[in-house]
Amino acid sequence: MTDFSELFPPSGGCQGCRRSSQPDLDFSFAFQPIVDLRDRSVFAHEALVRGINGESALSVLEQVDDQNRYRFDQQCRVRAISTAADLGMTQHLSINFLPNAVYRPELCIRSTLDAARAHGFPLDRLIFEAVEGEHVESNRHLMNILREYREFGFKTAIDDFGAGYSGLNLLADFQPDLIKLDMALIRDIHRDRVRQAIVRGVVGICVELGVEVIAEGIEHAEERDFLADCGIYLMQGYWFAKPAFKALAQIPEGAWPQH
Repeated sequence: MTDFSELFPPSGGCQGCRRSSQPDLDFSFAFQPIVDLRDRSVFAHEALVRGINGESALSVLEQVDDQNRYRFDQQCRVRAISTAADLGMTQHLSINFLPNAVYRPELCIRSTLDAARAHGFPLDRLIFEAVEGEHVESNRHLMNILREYREFGFKTAIDDFGAGYSGLNLLADFQPDLIKLDMALIRDIHRDRVRQAIVRGVVGICVELGVEVIAEGIEHAEERDFLADCGIYLMQGYWFAKPAFKALAQIPEGAWPQH
């Protein structure tokens, strides 16, 4: 791994962060589990932005603009890690990031590394999710970020796969550890032959490429069971647990398949 220590000031952070004169935004996190049906365990918890009193993500995100996007992205990583550590999380922590807020990934990652080190959170238990539907300057920029993150030991994921227009192109250029199928593909899939065919096709591609699939937005047992029959075992959604504000949600016994 390249040693970037000479590129950072003693106080940490990077040039983009130091340039920002914007005050920190006030926000916290809720955590929603990603379950693994194979052993009825929690594979990861996704950190979801909330207001300091549990207000919606939109109440926070509508305050993000071109002036504070970089700063906000950096804050999210650090606060997600520190909150997860305070909660005693031992599973993977999945963090959404803003590709347009990352100027040079090898520099912008310093605060993440510092936070993981300070809180004793292993790097290989961090997952960084890039949203496929988000407009980015170029796929090359996103691929560069994901490759750098893998070099640091993080797991990488493409979120909302199937929601945008470039999912297969992204997958052709870079094979992340995980993809998360968009919930629009999942909704009532047990009744929709077209969505069934699409999901089976994506699963087949991912098996061949060594990419694991997560189905998000599970709200019914029938969706869970159909997707499990397709070979998808990592799942997320209200059927298993709603996001828990500043807490780790518990999975009710009835959410698991009964054998």
